Amino acid sequence: MAEEHQARVQKTIEDMVQSLERDHIRKMQGLMFKCSAECCDRSTDSMSQVHTCIERCHAPLAQAQGLVTNELEKFQDRLTRCTMHCNDKARDLFDSGAKEPAVRAMMENCVGSCVDDHINLIPSMTHRLKENLDSIPQ
Repeated sequence: MAEEHQARVQKTIEDMVQSLERDHIRKMQGLMFKCSAECCDRSTDSMSQVHTCIERCHAPLAQAQGLVTNELEKFQDRLTRCTMHCNDKARDLFDSGAKEPAVRAMMENCVGSCVDDHINLIPSMTHRLKENLDSIPQ
């Protein structure tokens, strides 16, 4: 059953990331490549100047990718903490003499609640990411 919970979270996160990529990141990539191509068209610039120009073109996309990565890491950390709390509760219940089926059921319910709670956070996380991505100067 844990695989089922993991699959639900993974599918929801993948959908969010695909939406962000399609609606925001892809446009930024296009601008980055166009900007980089313009840098390369500067025939009078030195190699160093062209390199600096290209790095400047890549900066917004790198910032966007960093924002998304950071937000996903925070989400994963929170979900991990929640499931570790479930693990601790299950261990405590087992140590107090509860039978394995009862411990498994409690663990399943607890992890299910963690997943539900965190899936419910994804729309606000998506909104926050979209606002942050839109605020990155191109």
